[in-house]
Amino acid sequence: MPANRIAVTSSYRPDIDGLRAVAVISVLLFHAFPEYVSGGFVGVDVFFVISGFLISNIIFNEIAAGSFSLRRFYARRVRRIFPALAVFLLLSVAAGWWILLPAAFREFGNEVAASALFFANIYFWFQSGYFSPDSQTLPLLHLWSLGVEEQFYIAWPIILIALGRTKWFFSAIVVIALASFCFNLAIADHRDSDFYSPFTRAWELMLGAALAWHGCRPERSFTISGELATVAGITLIVSSCFLFDRYVQYPSWRALLPTLGAALIVWSGKTAIAAVALSGRPIVEIGRFSYPLYLWHWPLLVFGAAFKAAPLTLAERGLAMGAAFLLAWITYRFVETPLRFRLPLKRSIGISVTGMAVAGLAGLALILGNGFEARFPQDIRAIAKWRDYPDEWRIHRCLLELPLETEYATDCIDPNRRPLVLLWGDSTGAALMPGLRELQKSTGLGIAQLTASQCEPLLAMDIVGSPRCRKHNDEVLSAIKTLRPDVVLLHGSGSSYPDSIPGIERTISALRQAGVPKVVVLSPAPVWRRGLPGQVVHHFLKHREMIPNRSSDLVFRKWDEADMRKRIEKLGSTFISSWDVLCNAQGCLTRVGANPTDLVANDSQHLTAAGSIYLLNAVRTQLLP
Repeated sequence: MPANRIAVTSSYRPDIDGLRAVAVISVLLFHAFPEYVSGGFVGVDVFFVISGFLISNIIFNEIAAGSFSLRRFYARRVRRIFPALAVFLLLSVAAGWWILLPAAFREFGNEVAASALFFANIYFWFQSGYFSPDSQTLPLLHLWSLGVEEQFYIAWPIILIALGRTKWFFSAIVVIALASFCFNLAIADHRDSDFYSPFTRAWELMLGAALAWHGCRPERSFTISGELATVAGITLIVSSCFLFDRYVQYPSWRALLPTLGAALIVWSGKTAIAAVALSGRPIVEIGRFSYPLYLWHWPLLVFGAAFKAAPLTLAERGLAMGAAFLLAWITYRFVETPLRFRLPLKRSIGISVTGMAVAGLAGLALILGNGFEARFPQDIRAIAKWRDYPDEWRIHRCLLELPLETEYATDCIDPNRRPLVLLWGDSTGAALMPGLRELQKSTGLGIAQLTASQCEPLLAMDIVGSPRCRKHNDEVLSAIKTLRPDVVLLHGSGSSYPDSIPGIERTISALRQAGVPKVVVLSPAPVWRRGLPGQVVHHFLKHREMIPNRSSDLVFRKWDEADMRKRIEKLGSTFISSWDVLCNAQGCLTRVGANPTDLVANDSQHLTAAGSIYLLNAVRTQLLP
């Protein structure tokens, strides 16, 4: 086919900038508000179709004119991509210096280096699934899509040059698209590979390339087919944002919906509907700075949650998105525009390449410097790595995981020891074991540990998330009737107060009827919303000092303890308030020793060994018979 058979399309398309805006806003809404826009990640597929169309259109037009230069093509790509990306990466490193702890900062260095070398998608492919929980801690995860596009920019013009003759171009588009789509379907069960691989995404870019090859009539009058295509395209994209969620296989065949939607809009040209829906000034302006907007939005969410040491609220996520728009406009106005349009090409390329090189070296420095641990005191570094789940909990032996584990180990009950204290509760109950062992040393008491994760000692109640809990509690009651302990200690994480009352009253009544001499209810420990280690780290990040020994910041109690005390004591049982022991008017204890790592809790509510020993030693006279 002679070169002049290529359909040349060069007129500016405001509707494509509008389509860019739709794509980037859908991604932003998914990342910031996934509970409302569950499938907004399809915006990336729309971007791929747009990129395939625009880049191929440039190449085909220049080939048709006999002026295509690989060197000039790459220079334009550098000037388009590098300036905003380099500034974004360097400022992100600066933010990470103040916010990220050493291990996370070192990992961030890997992300920066991979992004600077154009293989972020390959790196994340082997690190984390895009939809997995730990992806929320990766500030540059969203750059996986930029990696795919950069690899396309590198490979596609080389493939076209290698083909030599334009008559083979469309055949190459079809072969690559079909092979890629079939590969995508073949490995759909391997979710991460299917999502990140450039080989499973190439068909989306080739769909845009096919549109560029055949031309899309940028100037056209009203036609029924064009208007219907625009409506259908918008419908497919918008519906995809709500039909899909993080749990479906993707891209698989489902990516056909947003990509065909984007293709229909690109094909239909400047329709009347596109002029109204996609070509208005506000949406076109968003489309023009959609690239820096895409860069900025995700790290603001990740860094915000890391600084807060807790998930962001709805309002905080909204503020983060507002900040993303502001930073994107500043980047577009003062970085992208000057370097792309106002400086001579060589100078612009020199500055851009230097900026990217510095960003890549910064990532390497974070790796070699092990996250620059010296930024934080040793105590903060130790607390950041906190994993205090003592052996005394006897996980999988005396702290069962229902419904997989149903039998207690033989050593969960001390034989022939009196008085016998039987501990009945969930994992927060198991966290009391270090304190009970400490009491055992001075009193010789026996201990029976009958605990199960997520299973509070509430008879005749179904516990959400633990379907076998009701039956398990009946079995524990039967065991108590056989063991005849001197004391039964009830302790759980604390359900919603009104929900707990009937269950705990039934439990106490059943124990009294079984002849248990003493029933003790130990109220739930104070709850630290961020988890106490996270609270300590957050306080340091915010104030650059160690958290005080007592704090009232984001700590609360689950029960109305005055009312609960009346109810429990009315049933002839003992009520002990954890809150009264650990908290006072100045706040709740954060540490129980001189060492800053002597924390009271190792997460939101589970007591550490030190916290457990402190609490039970303080209430020993109320607990023991």
